[in-house]
Amino acid sequence: MKILNERPEPGLYFIATPIGTARDITLRALDLLQAGDVLVAEDTRTLKHLMQIHGISVGDRPLLAYHEHSQDKQRAKVLQHLAAGQSVIYASEAGTPLVADPGYQLSRAAIEEGHKVYAAPGPSAVLAALTVSGLPSDRFLFGGFLPSAKGARVKALQELAAIPATTLLYESPKRLKKTLDEMVEVLGPTRQVVVCRELTKKFEEVVRGTAEEVRAEFADRTIKGEIVILLDRAEAAAPEEQDVETALRVALETLSVKDASAKVAADLGLKKRDVYQLALKLGE
Repeated sequence: MKILNERPEPGLYFIATPIGTARDITLRALDLLQAGDVLVAEDTRTLKHLMQIHGISVGDRPLLAYHEHSQDKQRAKVLQHLAAGQSVIYASEAGTPLVADPGYQLSRAAIEEGHKVYAAPGPSAVLAALTVSGLPSDRFLFGGFLPSAKGARVKALQELAAIPATTLLYESPKRLKKTLDEMVEVLGPTRQVVVCRELTKKFEEVVRGTAEEVRAEFADRTIKGEIVILLDRAEAAAPEEQDVETALRVALETLSVKDASAKVAADLGLKKRDVYQLALKLGE
């Protein structure tokens, strides 16, 4: 595998790093780590280890630790390097930068200063979990971490309950059981839930089922590792028969029984046969 040593154009580059398996890093990310002028990492120890695995040396290049407690000070340094026409390579702790990651404000600041911002896409725990979950992927929402306080956490779950999309959440292993208890309470025991643990790692695990079934699976276990929870979208409430009749009466004013039935069934998400039978009764 050849790593290019061509100096990147000046700008801020956000590179995705492996969420588990070190070989999941992209060739472009390795190129940028090899040739960038300045390196920035949420955890410099993790980045050094990753670079060592792939035979890349930090050398005498600046390596800045950019995390929750240092971001204000380090952001100014990064902007200085960008203003000097240098290429700055930012690596998250794991996965895609800016997803539950402090790089968001750095990206905004660089854009506001008129600097180029680039993405070198790659591993993402959110997309990996969505891929293996078996839940609908045509529409999804990333909800980040739930609040730590119970009242705020329950309120957040209530807000997510009716969202017509698959919802993904990050959770710590210490809080998983408590969160699953509250999901059963707030979302109901039959809501489809998937828990992905240690994705791409040796002990990868995916547990699928109803909220009650998934809660029972983890009830008596010691839980470790990185966790993503996915919630299936809420099932749409079946319309009242009176509402169906009203929609049919309106449709029958301009359409045949067959066409009116097909239209109402499509609009309300019902079976054509059932709506057709109701339309015949109304016609009588």
